Amino acid sequence: MASGFEVPDHVRPIRDAVLAFMVERVEPAEPVLQAGGVEAAGVLLQLQEEAKAEGLWALGHPVELGGAGMAFLDYVYVNEVQGRSEHGQLALGTFTLQDSLMLDAHASEAQRERWLTPLVAAEVWPSFAMTEPDVASSDPTQLHTTGTLDGEEWVIRGRKWFTTGAGRAAYTTVMCRTEPDAPDHRAFSMVIVPTDTPGYTIVRETPVLGIQGGHCEVLYDDVRVPADHLLGERGRGFAIAQERLGPGRIFHCMRWLGQAQRAFDLMCQRLHARHAFGGPLADKQLLQQHVFDSYAQIQACRLLTLHAAAAVDRGDDARVEIGAVKVVGARMLHDVIDRAVQVYGAAGLTDDTPLSHMYRAARFARIYDGPDEVHVQSVARRILRTYRDGATWPFAG
Repeated sequence: MASGFEVPDHVRPIRDAVLAFMVERVEPAEPVLQAGGVEAAGVLLQLQEEAKAEGLWALGHPVELGGAGMAFLDYVYVNEVQGRSEHGQLALGTFTLQDSLMLDAHASEAQRERWLTPLVAAEVWPSFAMTEPDVASSDPTQLHTTGTLDGEEWVIRGRKWFTTGAGRAAYTTVMCRTEPDAPDHRAFSMVIVPTDTPGYTIVRETPVLGIQGGHCEVLYDDVRVPADHLLGERGRGFAIAQERLGPGRIFHCMRWLGQAQRAFDLMCQRLHARHAFGGPLADKQLLQQHVFDSYAQIQACRLLTLHAAAAVDRGDDARVEIGAVKVVGARMLHDVIDRAVQVYGAAGLTDDTPLSHMYRAARFARIYDGPDEVHVQSVARRILRTYRDGATWPFAG
């Protein structure tokens, strides 16, 4: 059932195959992949070719785009095991899913031919620019980057950062203010900017907690692109962004569950392998508390995430469900990895295990795709509005 813990029978074989691919091939390659460079690029390409050969490529993409066409809820379960490593979505060709679905829904025929088909095949990389360094981007109505139509060209001016993958991307979809006289939520549009356009300048790759993750700061200095590079309708930038972010947050949360389950495995194995004060750490009651708390958080978050995914699949608004699980999932991820680090002691602080990298990356989760505080406020307001209007919240709905 979509609302329960069990993986549907028809999904289990492909999920098991993805899990084996992750454990046997992607996870052992992490040290090379995280180091970057020519060797990492070669290893990633080899993994991608193996995934294609074994029918594991682009599982969540529609068939007509070159993917495997898995249904949304089915893919959610696969995303859980793919998430064990941050390199899983790169190796299995699903890192482009949000961008390809966005283009599929809003791109013109010319845009589809130029970017969408090669995107799904991983022949080109996408990037998406929304956040800016000089404003609180948790309130996107403050974004400063502008797009001005000058004859048959859009002129983009501004500065974006945390444009992930811009350094290797073929294009960036830029959210910019194009309708200065319109209400805030109708003032922005999406414009596709090829990264080789004059005036598109990568200022720096911003390290995040010591991790070089390809998060770029980009200057748009009178960048000119043809008028037909507008994605969708003018003034629909916010709507397109919300379409992109909603399912994306579900995917994030399922991948976080995969990361947490991997940390849980490492923690429990360590508790049995390590001895202190006359016996294995697994016999120490304070450390058993870590096992209990992590198990409870993972299971609770998993059910909450699947509940939100089922609501999205039904076509519900699901903003409460998505907002809640984004906050709960980010906290769960941090807490479970933190306990695993504690169990490993000094070794957990080194790069001798995956935990150090996982721990730092987990801290991002409470900020990207909207900081926790914004989601908490939004969820609470929506629930309170229900009670103000004389109803109660339908927990069983």
